[in-house]
Amino acid sequence: MNTPHRAAERIATWFGCGRSPFAPGTVGTLGALPLFWLLRRVSWPAYLGAWCVLVGLGVWASDRVSRASGTEDPPEVVIDEVAGVLLALALVRERSLGAKAASVLLFRLFDITKPGPIAAAERLRPPGVGIMADDLVAGLAAGLLARVVGRWP
Repeated sequence: MNTPHRAAERIATWFGCGRSPFAPGTVGTLGALPLFWLLRRVSWPAYLGAWCVLVGLGVWASDRVSRASGTEDPPEVVIDEVAGVLLALALVRERSLGAKAASVLLFRLFDITKPGPIAAAERLRPPGVGIMADDLVAGLAAGLLARVVGRWP
């Protein structure tokens, strides 16, 4: 395996979280929490910059792994869950632990059920964009809803 493909695979599977035999998307979501823990206190521009780099790497890595596997959205690709939940958490990062937990749970609910625009985003091309886009829309919806629902205890 060449070096760029190995790097793409590590990023796409979020360092192996996507290799979980049970619920790889949920494992990838949980695997993002240490990164959120590190980023939660940095400035907004730094958080946004780190998130944008992650999204760019995610599009590249997921596209590369998707094409190599011949699968539209390989289940082992979880970088999309990482970017999506980091967006959801960004929208409530100064709120309570309850709001953060709600944003993560809502993100998983929206990512699994794919209501309306989330399903539409999944069909974007190239494959890496579609893989990432549905989770970004799910993260946006989850974070906004967690903010609007109220201040969680």
